[in-house]
Amino acid sequence: MELKEWTIEEQEPLIQFLTTNVWPYHVNSHPGRELIEKAIEEGGYESDDVKTFWVENTEGEKVGIVQLYDLQDEIPIFDLRIAEKYREQGYGLQALRLVSEYVFKLPGKIRLEGHTRQDNVAMRKTFERVGFVKEAHFRKAWYVPKEGEYYDAITYGITREDFLSGVKTPVCWDDVTEERPKPQINWDFESSFESERLMIRMPELDDTDAVFEAQRRSARSLKAYMPWAQKEAIREEVRATLREANANFLARKDLRLHVFLKETGEFVGSSGLHRIDWEIPKFEIGYWIDDRFEGNGYMTEAVKRITEFAFEELSAKRIEIRCDRDNVRSRAVAERTGYELEGILRNDCLDASGLHLRDTCVYAKIDESSSH
Repeated sequence: MELKEWTIEEQEPLIQFLTTNVWPYHVNSHPGRELIEKAIEEGGYESDDVKTFWVENTEGEKVGIVQLYDLQDEIPIFDLRIAEKYREQGYGLQALRLVSEYVFKLPGKIRLEGHTRQDNVAMRKTFERVGFVKEAHFRKAWYVPKEGEYYDAITYGITREDFLSGVKTPVCWDDVTEERPKPQINWDFESSFESERLMIRMPELDDTDAVFEAQRRSARSLKAYMPWAQKEAIREEVRATLREANANFLARKDLRLHVFLKETGEFVGSSGLHRIDWEIPKFEIGYWIDDRFEGNGYMTEAVKRITEFAFEELSAKRIEIRCDRDNVRSRAVAERTGYELEGILRNDCLDASGLHLRDTCVYAKIDESSSH
């Protein structure tokens, strides 16, 4: 079995071949001489962009023809026809393999494709046995003028990689997933709010002295669990962190919050919404308290109110509290405010000192209305 290139001198044998056979799955099932002659004259069978081959069996009989189109492109298309007397003898399968081999020996050809009617079962099976993959289904796209009927059309293709490796790569037909609508964020939320006993607001540079004194006074307890508290507090550095925190709050990158007593205006501690993912939206609450105010439930009250703020004003879908497994007081705040312990991450990170591994407790609350 071989492909033998057709030449213009073989015009008459080509006309005889095409007009003496019936092509039931082609647009023109009974092509006439004049139509074929016109196509030959216009380069429809031989040009820079088109080549025609005889399909010859081992006895030298012309059992079919193949036309290759778009040879100047990276993706040629072919038309294969087997004569009536040679059909259902495996010639189509052999011919298609030879066509594929020929095309992929040409430089720069990345794929080969062919088209047929949906009801042309024999050709469709030939495509699949050679390694072609069904890539498209066009409904009512194949019009047959003689019948006045429309048929569905099927496109098959094979890539150079698949042909050379002998592997068939199927098309993923479920590649379009429903996109989750982007959350509607209230970017103009208030920078302060209150609870029963507390006033909670974004940091300001005027808080420098109060924060510095609280950190200095609570150094021992903070050092156990806060990496930033490993060295003695310095007023200028505290001021610099507040300047950055204020800028991040305004830019909605990180929402540090300072907690004050409503009655006296005293600074109680710091909390806030960190590690923000606005695409969810998702937040993590962190907190520390001045030792002077420990044991009064102030931080529990603050965390509860900040949680409400995140869900109601920022449309939060998930809020986390993460803390060292041994940080009993921090864990108590999470539990008193209704956060659920989702898990303990063993050897999750270094502790505040940076010298030892720690286990991390992950507590969370979610917006139940958005859960699946």
